[in-house]
Amino acid sequence: MNDIGNAVVRIGPALGVVVVVLVVAAALVNYLGATGHTRQVVIAAIRAAGQLAALAAVLAVVIGTLWASTLFVAVMATVAAATSAGRIVGRRTPIRAGVGNTLWCLLPVAVPTIVVVAGIVALGVLPATGLAIIPTAGIMFGGAMNTTSLAGRRAHDELTTRRGEVDAALSLGFVPREARMEISRSAAATALIPGIDQTRSVGLVTIPGAFVGMVLGGASVTTAAIMQLFVLISLLAVSAVAVVVTTELVARGIL
Repeated sequence: MNDIGNAVVRIGPALGVVVVVLVVAAALVNYLGATGHTRQVVIAAIRAAGQLAALAAVLAVVIGTLWASTLFVAVMATVAAATSAGRIVGRRTPIRAGVGNTLWCLLPVAVPTIVVVAGIVALGVLPATGLAIIPTAGIMFGGAMNTTSLAGRRAHDELTTRRGEVDAALSLGFVPREARMEISRSAAATALIPGIDQTRSVGLVTIPGAFVGMVLGGASVTTAAIMQLFVLISLLAVSAVAVVVTTELVARGIL
């Protein structure tokens, strides 16, 4: 049995039972609360189990080769962009439109992360290895994806709710992009709040996974703290870009 794994949670049959019970509990609460996400919770849990198993198998193969790791990062970016596109414009869109929306979502989801990761690799801050690049890019893709989805969804909801104000702005001479931006900008910006709160409360409310993982892996607490600070600040940066770009795409009617 893995000593590091057991230091966090004891891996065994009991853990499997706990995971199943928690999934059932989450689904039941969603059902009783009529949130409309009961089915999605179950599907998400099943997908997570399958995808993590596949991830472990794939990483064992690609992580030792830089070109294979780069290809894997590209797949991660595409999936993240497709997920955000589905959240923003809906999944029941024609295939051609869905592909187009995914390509547009690469701008807020993938580009900021790729720029940051490429930059710190070029500076020698991050080793040019799959073991370093894949998890770093994955964390940033995840943050940018969540921010993009929230910003895009909030922007669309606000534009729908306040459609009359958009029309009023147009009647006053605003061009469509400006009219939509005035209404959607502040709502979309709320997508930044979770990341800001997480950064402000780190060490006081939460102890992030990167910090815990490094300490359990043998790194000093100081090194782990520095690495975690880098991750949090990077997430703030890519999320800020994601919100601005997503709002611009929505305001221009592209998404």
